[in-house]
Amino acid sequence: MRNGILGAASAMFLVGTLAGVSGLVDAYPIYGGQAVRYLVAAVILLLITGVLGLRFVRLTPREILCLGGLTLLGLVLFNVCVVESARASGPALVGTILGTVPLWLALVGGRPAPRLLIGASVVVAGATLATGLGTGNLTGLLWALGALVGEVSFSVLAIPLLPKLGAMRVSAYSTALAVPMLVVVGLADEGTSMFRPPTTAEVLGFGYLAIVVTVVAFFLWYNSLPKLGPGLAGLFAGLIPVGAIATGVVLGLAMPSAYDLLGAGLVIAGILVGLTAGRSPAKGPLIGRVAARRERTSA
Repeated sequence: MRNGILGAASAMFLVGTLAGVSGLVDAYPIYGGQAVRYLVAAVILLLITGVLGLRFVRLTPREILCLGGLTLLGLVLFNVCVVESARASGPALVGTILGTVPLWLALVGGRPAPRLLIGASVVVAGATLATGLGTGNLTGLLWALGALVGEVSFSVLAIPLLPKLGAMRVSAYSTALAVPMLVVVGLADEGTSMFRPPTTAEVLGFGYLAIVVTVVAFFLWYNSLPKLGPGLAGLFAGLIPVGAIATGVVLGLAMPSAYDLLGAGLVIAGILVGLTAGRSPAKGPLIGRVAARRERTSA
């Protein structure tokens, strides 16, 4: 469990650091940039699977649906909704809505222990405070809710796949599938101008997003998810704004306000409270079905 905690915390903190490099790629067409990011990540991940001797695994129709749903909702829809919500009402609203992810993942796990719910609620409060108590319009809210569905799906739909594929292959297959989907979205939104030669700064930015925020963070998250379960793992999603705050300080981009520090403190306190609950033996419908299939297979 200790390795799972370290992995989940590191993954979400690294995702938060993308705020520090976003300025390097802001001028690049959004969906073209995301396609480039996932293409580079997919190539790296597929090369690693080859080096490790992880052969291609044939999936059942149900598993193909899970992988397709994970990619479509957790990667493509998530990115589209975040972009469109920020366009409609700024980044604070979508950041606030995504701050509720720990609570939703705690509920997905089945009947969560009271201390896990309390911890998740404290994490949500801290993440909301650290993100700026976002305000916006109805359009921005609807897009933000779509992003929330995508973020929850990123974890929930991976659960049936991880026992068979493992963290490396789930990361590799999903990022590879995301590339053509994002190209279609980009062509519809930006046309052929979605791609252009990147500047040196953009190459560095996309390299960081592909290697650190995608390859490393995806693997760490998917490696930790089955060890902790969605409820406990979800607590660490609150570290995303903490990672953004820390990166801003290290790079000299911004000093945290009192609200930022209070929010970060609440996130850490909530995680500590939630961890005292331990991994709940109760299983939600989806997790229960996966566990039952594994038990029948091993019997």
